[in-house]
Amino acid sequence: MYYNKVDISGVDTSKLTVLKESEKLELLKLCKKGGAEGKEARKKLINGNLRLVLSVIQKFIGRGENADDLFQVGCIGLMKAIDNFNTDLDVRFSTYAVPMICGEVRRYMRDNNPIRVSRSLRDLAYKAMQAKEQLINKNQKEPTIKEIADLIGVKQSDVVLALESITDPISLYEPVYSDAGDTLYVLDQVGDKNDDSNWLDEISLKEAINLLQPREKNILYLRFFLGKTQVEVANEIGISQAQVSRLEKNTLGKIKGQI
Repeated sequence: MYYNKVDISGVDTSKLTVLKESEKLELLKLCKKGGAEGKEARKKLINGNLRLVLSVIQKFIGRGENADDLFQVGCIGLMKAIDNFNTDLDVRFSTYAVPMICGEVRRYMRDNNPIRVSRSLRDLAYKAMQAKEQLINKNQKEPTIKEIADLIGVKQSDVVLALESITDPISLYEPVYSDAGDTLYVLDQVGDKNDDSNWLDEISLKEAINLLQPREKNILYLRFFLGKTQVEVANEIGISQAQVSRLEKNTLGKIKGQI
């Protein structure tokens, strides 16, 4: 009986073997020779590094992609690492393979993302994240958007837009809290600006305005829709500023009384 057994792409992860670094190096050298022996060594290398693939894809789990698909894509990255690794360099194979696997998975997720983000926007987002890390290391605190924008020489609005563009979308039905079977979803926390109370207030306001006299409607229109001062309204309709002030106050009082 195996504990913590997980099947991914038909592979029982509890039975995966792990190669020593010396064994990896020996097999990599055999791969370079080619032939039947090289093919067998390549197969052993792939099987002996599947745990590495599994550990890498954990950081991508929960982003809306199937774990089996991520595992298979990660294996492609692993095979590319095996084929391109230089055994003459003093570098551990895992050090070389992990970025290759991550890159392959990120490429897959980017190409399959329903939300297309331009390369220039992604590049700006990565610059902003690098600037953020620099500022945190320097000041030992979270930087403001203005500080990030000043460091990379762009507008604050551009930084905000770029960072939001690479944020992973989540489902409205993603659970955020659960207590005794009563689950709270993202949808429950999203406010609706067009709720019933706002709708009823709008209807009441329209009805109250319809009950006003033409002169009162005209004063409200000039003051609050065209943004004119009381003096400008007075000159336009031929009365004093004091009369405009009194009429405006009385008109607003009528509306408040109706709502």
